[in-house]
Amino acid sequence: MAGQANSRDVVRQEDGQWAVTKPGGSRASALFSTQDEAVKRAAEILAADGGGELRVHGTDGKVRDQRTIAPGNDSYPPAG
Repeated sequence: MAGQANSRDVVRQEDGQWAVTKPGGSRASALFSTQDEAVKRAAEILAADGGGELRVHGTDGKVRDQRTIAPGNDSYPPAG
């Protein structure tokens, strides 16, 4: 089975910051001082991008939580 087309990970970096990353991406989408802030931003990004899977990694690097984020309500839908 293929991986989820749209997903984000929240991982702790060596410097202690929490990063929102896209699998296969070369750098973080966003950096935060707390995991909670990173999880909230990752959910916002996924909702705005049509929904997807959010994986939250613990300080040991292992996935400790996974949730499906529904598509958000687009306040500016495309015309036509």
